[in-house]
Amino acid sequence: MVSTIISHKPTRLFLILGGFFIANTLLAEIMGVKLFSLEKTIGTQPLNLRILGNSFSFNLTAGVLLWPIVFVMTDIINEYYGRKGVRFLSFLTIGLIAYAFIMLSGAIRLYPADFWNHNYFPGVPDSNKAYEGIFGQSQAIIIASLVAFLIGQLLDVFIFHRIKKVTGEKMIWLRATGSTLVSQLVDSFVVLFLAFYFLPKIMGNATPWTFGLVMTVCIGNYIYKFIVALLMTPVIYLVHGVIERYLGKDLSMQMKQAAMNRQTANDKEL
Repeated sequence: MVSTIISHKPTRLFLILGGFFIANTLLAEIMGVKLFSLEKTIGTQPLNLRILGNSFSFNLTAGVLLWPIVFVMTDIINEYYGRKGVRFLSFLTIGLIAYAFIMLSGAIRLYPADFWNHNYFPGVPDSNKAYEGIFGQSQAIIIASLVAFLIGQLLDVFIFHRIKKVTGEKMIWLRATGSTLVSQLVDSFVVLFLAFYFLPKIMGNATPWTFGLVMTVCIGNYIYKFIVALLMTPVIYLVHGVIERYLGKDLSMQMKQAAMNRQTANDKEL
C-alpha cells in the first residue's frame, strides 16, 4: 500500500510540496519571535522613512525569511492541485501550529533542572527565562497570525484562479506574483491590526498601538514584501520547470487542467 502511494508521482509530489509548505509555515511562526534590523544586517544605516508622520525602519520579524517561500508553495500547489489542495494543507497547518504552541506552552510550565537553569549556556544566566521568552509568544500574536494566514491563503487561491481563468496557461508570473501581492497586503494589515490594535483592547493584557503606528508598520512591512514577491518571480518559474520535468508534459498538463476544471465547477455551484 505504502509503495503504491509513494510510486504515484502526483501523490508523491503532493507529499513533498505539502511537507515543505507545513515545515516552512511552522518554522516561520516559531522564528517570528525575533525582530531584526534589515539595514544593519546588510551593513547600512536604518532608513528612518517618514510614513504617516511616524518614523519607520526595516525592523522585521525573522519569519519574513520564510513567508515568501510559503506563498510560492501556495501558488505551486494551487497550480497542480487546485483550491481543495491548498485549503486542505492550510487547515492542517493551522491545526499543527496550534498543537505546537500548546505543546510549547506545556514545556514552558515544566520545572527546570537546577544545573540546566543556571549558566548552562554561556552568557545565559537564566535558561528557563530565555526559553520562556523565545517560545512563550502571546495569545494575541498567535491568534492574529493564524487568522491572517488563513485569510491570506484563501484570498491567494481565489485571485490566482481568477487570473488564470482569464490568461489560461500563459503569464505564470501574473497569477503567481499578482495573487501573492494582494494576499500579502491583506495578511500584513490583518495580523498587525489584530495583534497590536484590536486584541490588546479586547484582552486588556497589553497596551494597544496607536492607529497611526500600526498603519506605519503595515505600510513599511508591505514595501518589503512587495519587493521580495517581485524578486521571487524567477523562483516560481524555476520550481515550475523542475516539476514539469519530474511529471512529464502530459501528466503535468492533465493535473493543471483538472485543478482548473474543479475550480470552475466550484464557481458554478456558488
